[in-house]
Parts: sequence; structure tokens; C-alpha cells
Amino acid sequence: MFHRLEEIESKYDSLAERVNDPATIAAQDTWRALMKEYSDLTPIVETYRTYKTAKANVEESKQLLHDNLDDDFRQLVKEELKENQERLEELTDSLKILLLPKDPNDDKNVIVEIRGGAGGDEAALFAGDLFRMYSRYAERSRWKTELMSANENEVGGFKEVAFLINGKGAYSRLKYESGVHRVQRIPVTESGGRIHTSTVTVAVLPEAEEVDIDLDMGDVRVDVFRSSGNGGQSVNTTDSAVRITHAPTGIVISCQDEKSQLKNKDKALKILRAKLYDLELEKQQRRERQERQSQIGTGDRSERIRTYNFPQGRVTDHRVSLTLHRLDAILDGDITEIMDTLITYYQAEMLKASQV
Repeated sequence: MFHRLEEIESKYDSLAERVNDPATIAAQDTWRALMKEYSDLTPIVETYRTYKTAKANVEESKQLLHDNLDDDFRQLVKEELKENQERLEELTDSLKILLLPKDPNDDKNVIVEIRGGAGGDEAALFAGDLFRMYSRYAERSRWKTELMSANENEVGGFKEVAFLINGKGAYSRLKYESGVHRVQRIPVTESGGRIHTSTVTVAVLPEAEEVDIDLDMGDVRVDVFRSSGNGGQSVNTTDSAVRITHAPTGIVISCQDEKSQLKNKDKALKILRAKLYDLELEKQQRRERQERQSQIGTGDRSERIRTYNFPQGRVTDHRVSLTLHRLDAILDGDITEIMDTLITYYQAEMLKASQV
């Protein structure tokens, strides 16, 4: 590991010289690529240099203990040695995590799809709650959200809703949200006060650029129609709504939120590219799992990942056995603790797999 870190540090110093070279700066495309590589290596090198400083302090303390010291100073050196040894262990763990293979999609924007599952109107209402939760989390993270498509029902929820979250690192934070989210509460339509259980599915897709997916428009059928609202009533007098069908996969996307047919078509194609890219990722993950005969959390959408219990005001993530008793705050977008716990858990799983 440390031989590799030395090589990374040497490369980092070389990159620092190149990105500050006027000739490189003049070639903007080259400079941007080098700056990205430089930025990616910065946390590794900074942590490694902190590690080397702590190690030097440990060696210095050990040398001092061989000298003729008075009791008070010797005790002080021992305490400092212990602190630096503990710091070394923490930094070693951090370096192992930083050296794990980076998910190439981590810096991408995401398209989040939320669909009401079992539970009818109650599921649709909770889909709306989750839409607000992720929107508020994006707002707290200073990311931008853009509604891509929505199919509302009569009670004010969503049968399905798709939206783009635009922000650096959005996929790295949200990728473990894919799965079945379960809600337990008394529906507003329930006169007997009985608790119902409903489900909502969430899919988090990395936004795909045209360079990621070679989409053959010959495989795509585009149909236009008039936008409709709740109950099917027309809300537009022109054929601005767009439905695209991808023949090879059978994927169908409808967008009607914009008044412009062209804008609706662009949004539908963006969702289609993300779905096709996600299919390729799933194929790749299946191949990798077969090769190493183990599965590290991949955000399987058939997996029940979380329960939101309203009567007890708690949220439980079943993958990491995390239970928090602050449901209202979480639904208001305060999900950082859940994100951090999941990331730490899956990093630990990756470390285990890498040591097999």
C-alpha cells in the first residue's frame, strides 16, 4: 500500500507542475482533465502526508524515551506517543478507504424515480413525501432539482415522479437509496384509525451523457399527445406531451410537464439514456458478482431497505440496523446521518471483499 502511495504522491507533484504551466493552461481541455485528476488525488496525498507527519512524531517520541528524562516529561512523551499511534491507526484506515476503486459515476448528477407500490392512494401520498424529502435534502446540499415527469393522482400524491438532482457528488450520496421504502401510518381516509402498511419504490440513476450511451434514434418511436391532469382532463390545447418508446428494451417514457414539445422530448430522452445506462451498469455488476462470488450492496430495487413508522416517529434502515426517532426531521430532508452510515457500511464491505 505504501509503495503505491509514494507513486501517487510523485504523480501528484508532477501534476501540480503541469497544471501551473502556462502552456497547459492555454490548452483548456487538457488543463481541465489534468485538474480533475489533480483534485481526485488531493485527499489521498493530503491524508498520506498527515500520516507521514504522525509517523515521524511516533519515531521521535520513541527516541526520546531512550533518553534520561525526568518522570513528568517521560509521562508527557508517553501520552503524546499513544495519541500519535492512535492517530496513525485512524489514518491507515482512512488511506485504505481512499485507495478503494472509485465509482466512475460518483460525481454524476442523478435522476430519481419514485413510484407508488402496494397501498393505492396511501402509497401515492407517501411517494409525494419522499419526493419532498429528497428535494429538501438537495436544497440543504445546495444542489438544484428539476422535475422531469410526474403522474399525479386525485388525492395529491404521485403514482410516479422522476426528477433530476444536479450537483457534484449527488450520485455518491444518493446511490444507496434505491430499493423499497415501507411506510406504516394511519391513512387520512381510514375512519377506524387502523395502521396501514404501504410501499414505494425508489430508483436512483446516474445521469447519462450522450458519450455514455450510444442511442440509436432509429430504435425510438416518438408519439405526441395533449397533456392531461388529474382525472384525464386536458390541460393543454396543443400536442405538447411526448411519449417515447425504446423498441429493443420496451422502455416507455412520457413527459408532459413543459408547454414545449421539444423540451418534453429532451427530458424524456434524458430519462431514457439514464435507464439504458443503468441497465448496462446492472449487467456489469452481475458479471463482477459472478467473478468474485460475492455481492456488495448494489442498491437492488427489489430489496426492502427502509421503514418509516409514523405512530412511533421512527425510521429504520434495515441494511445497517440503524433506527432514528426523528421522523419529521428526516422527511424534511435531514438524512445526512443515514447517508454517512450507509457509505461507511458499504466502504467496510468493499474493504472486506478486497482482502479476500
